[in-house]
Amino acid sequence: MTRTDHPAGAGTVPRPEVLISGASIAGPALAFWLNRHGYAVTVVEKASTLRGGGYPVDVRGTALEVVRRMGILPRLRDAHIDLRRLTFLEGDGAEVASLHPHHVTGGVTGRDLEVRRGDLADALYAAVRDDVEFVFGDSVAALDQSGHGVDVTFRGGGRRTFAMVFGADGLHSATRETLFGPEERFHHYLGHCFAVFTLPNTFGLSHETVMWNAPGRAAALYAVGDDGDVHAFLNFAHPEPPSDAFRDPEAQRDLLASVFADAGWEVPGLLAALGDADDLFFDAVGQIRMPRWSSGRAALVGDAAYAPSFLTGQGTSLALVGAYMLAGSLARQDHATGFAAYEHGTRAFVTLNQALVGKGGATLFPATPRALAERNDRLRRLTALPSAEQRPAHSALTLPDFTPGT
Repeated sequence: MTRTDHPAGAGTVPRPEVLISGASIAGPALAFWLNRHGYAVTVVEKASTLRGGGYPVDVRGTALEVVRRMGILPRLRDAHIDLRRLTFLEGDGAEVASLHPHHVTGGVTGRDLEVRRGDLADALYAAVRDDVEFVFGDSVAALDQSGHGVDVTFRGGGRRTFAMVFGADGLHSATRETLFGPEERFHHYLGHCFAVFTLPNTFGLSHETVMWNAPGRAAALYAVGDDGDVHAFLNFAHPEPPSDAFRDPEAQRDLLASVFADAGWEVPGLLAALGDADDLFFDAVGQIRMPRWSSGRAALVGDAAYAPSFLTGQGTSLALVGAYMLAGSLARQDHATGFAAYEHGTRAFVTLNQALVGKGGATLFPATPRALAERNDRLRRLTALPSAEQRPAHSALTLPDFTPGT
């Protein structure tokens, strides 16, 4: 537990105490800005420590201005992964096209960032750890809202009262379920499931991704640098979410083995490596869409409120921008007015970026032989140089200045 206290002197107003559930990306970013706007912030995280590693994430467009204002842009530029090549393969392993990744992502060379998720989490934590209380190895068990605050019961047995509570606990948010009901009401399944894990880089890959496609199936190897590991990725179309597999790693392995049983290229080796993987992550591809992001004195941010899915590449950027907008909207007004301003100022940006899912899905995971053939024809016609212009959705929001007095 770390925090630098700001004691109230004679005649000063005590700092309102607020709680954030989740210490991945959205949570520490929100903590940073709430602290700047005069709140005493506690962040609770069910993991025993800050989570490192993880798949690389993108920071683009408006989100770049957020991290610049936080003062962490230089650190993130130092951590930037220079992914240089994305190669698409036919079902038989023959090359379709090899091009710069920004052709697919809509990113801009020299401007947008791709960093390991753990590097971003470390940078955010370092920016706020001396001013915010972090409680690891605990989580929220119950919320009881009253007219003057939120009574919180923690799974570790503690109880505290906060002026507001924020859910930054991801796609499968427990805070969202407590406030709004079951995830099924808000999760929009996009017709695919995926698995990611790491394995030794015996493929000679460096700063590149290689993706194999067959109709409704894809496999990829992602080498973020020259180290000894690569990220393996398996994706497949499925008519309904395989709910019985989500909490059963063996069922996940069995399902993947069945779906990819006749696949070529390196896929048989990837399936064999599944047995040794200790970091297998399996989930459905989906978005969170909600009619509102707040209830009483509690609000959601990031994936908990508006996960766009990895098909857009914008989950991290939406989390960073949403955290800035939420904290700033609360800076000069009561919680009800502030929450309304947060939604009013952010929802159009979220909607535009969630709509990118169609472009991502069509490029990466064509579901039929015809769609795959058309995708491959488009890839072959692309020029050698990446685009100099990013997708408009990435920068569709101009950040307000929430500095006191403006």
